[in-house]
Amino acid sequence: MGTTWTLTKMRIRLAVRNRAFFFFSFVMPLIFLFGAVAFFTKGSVGWISYVLGAILTLTVMGSFWGLSVQLVTFREQGVLRRFRVAPVSASDLLASSIIANYFLTIPIVVLEIVLCRYAFHLKSWGNLWAIFVLVTLGSAAFAAFGLIVASVTNTMQETQMINNLLWMGFLFLSGATIPLAIFPGWLQRFALFIPATYLATGLEGSATNLAGVREIVTDIIALALGLWVAFEVSRQLFRWEPEAKAPRRAKIWAAAALVPFIVFGVWENMAGTRIRQIQRDYKVLSGHTMPFQSPQSK
Repeated sequence: MGTTWTLTKMRIRLAVRNRAFFFFSFVMPLIFLFGAVAFFTKGSVGWISYVLGAILTLTVMGSFWGLSVQLVTFREQGVLRRFRVAPVSASDLLASSIIANYFLTIPIVVLEIVLCRYAFHLKSWGNLWAIFVLVTLGSAAFAAFGLIVASVTNTMQETQMINNLLWMGFLFLSGATIPLAIFPGWLQRFALFIPATYLATGLEGSATNLAGVREIVTDIIALALGLWVAFEVSRQLFRWEPEAKAPRRAKIWAAAALVPFIVFGVWENMAGTRIRQIQRDYKVLSGHTMPFQSPQSK
């Protein structure tokens, strides 16, 4: 544990000295927040809480992209090889990446919530305890997913290609950018198999105070199981040397990280309660000015 904490502090120091990190971790999320409030809420305070949940989702999921690229860069530059000669295990290195990323994510999450509350006149803080737990598990889970991508790819180009494909799916099929309720029924059912859906619906429901206890607990359990499986897979597939290539079976192992969400997706599709809840929440929010529908069409 001492080694992990030492590595964590080192990673945090390196990050805060990097101007690019400051821009992409602090400036870009705020640009997204101001843009989303201006474009989607159309002056309706009622939708700001929903936008806050969506922006928190994007902020938390950002760890997926950043850590995968960082780990591949370290491996290609021989940085991981130097760690190997020290008393550092793969578990120490991976865990420190996840923990450091979490501590670096919390300040921007707090800033986004405070801005919505005071600058954009958000009426309620939402369920802060649920938001805290979901941000914690979501940040760790998506960081672990990024570490898996870094473990199964051999080059930076391959990493960026897979990142783009997965990120687009996470972004547009989870409700993080467009409400799931306006999707066709078959697409809503498909979205229940996507890890980002459990983060997005959980944070949006917590921010709007519309999610029930069952829904939030399901989101928490899904993300916790996803984190546990993803971390173990990334640990098993970890490579220190740039010359070491990922075996073909690595991608099969990587798919194991989706097993918890496949199980939950099957369960949610059979029960149907989550889709009904998503539709009910959207109807409640539709009592305010809707960002995707004109007042005449309501």
